[in-house]
Amino acid sequence: MNRLLRFLFFGVAVRTVVLLLLGLNVRHRERLPLGGPAILVANHNSHLDTMVLISLLPLKLLPRIRPAAALDYFLRNRPLAWFALNIIGIIPVARKAENPTPAMSSRAAKPVHPLQGCKDALERGDIVIFFPEGTRGEPEQRAKFKSGIAHLIENHPDVPVIPIFMHGLGKSLPRGETVLVPFFCDVFVGEALHWNGSRVDFMLNLEQGMEALEAEGGFAEWE
Repeated sequence: MNRLLRFLFFGVAVRTVVLLLLGLNVRHRERLPLGGPAILVANHNSHLDTMVLISLLPLKLLPRIRPAAALDYFLRNRPLAWFALNIIGIIPVARKAENPTPAMSSRAAKPVHPLQGCKDALERGDIVIFFPEGTRGEPEQRAKFKSGIAHLIENHPDVPVIPIFMHGLGKSLPRGETVLVPFFCDVFVGEALHWNGSRVDFMLNLEQGMEALEAEGGFAEWE
């Protein structure tokens, strides 16, 4: 039943919003993975980010798509926790010591390592969605990436990392807002990156790749 609900949510509700209300413009779509394991790395300004990224991939891959999200956010609300785990399919990432509520399934139990759930997903051949900023930033402002992604890829050196820069979603539904504002949004898909033996060098390459995608759009700063 949960699998059917997830298919209906993303196949009907999410795609209707993304395709009809947002006017999404995707560049270099051919760089998206055709299967897993893979990691999609993106900037993070809106709750819509995850929905848009999942909508970029074919529906047949939906059972294999696992967005990573902070566990503490979903512990605040039992129905939201159930929806996030069973319909959105999140991988809970503990940012600090937390005890899951009864609403969280056994998958939400605190792992030995905060990224253990992501590691397990990659080993199963899933596509992990990862936001290295760690939290949603201010509209259309990209924060410095944290090094957790380097730790993850170091343990899975054969997994491709695809950088994705999104623009406009921070204005459509910024942090703290609940009303979606129709706004034309752009998505730039970068070429896959691979582990190069150094966390520092990998993070530098990732930051530079994201900067290049942002520059490709030539966007003016928001007032």
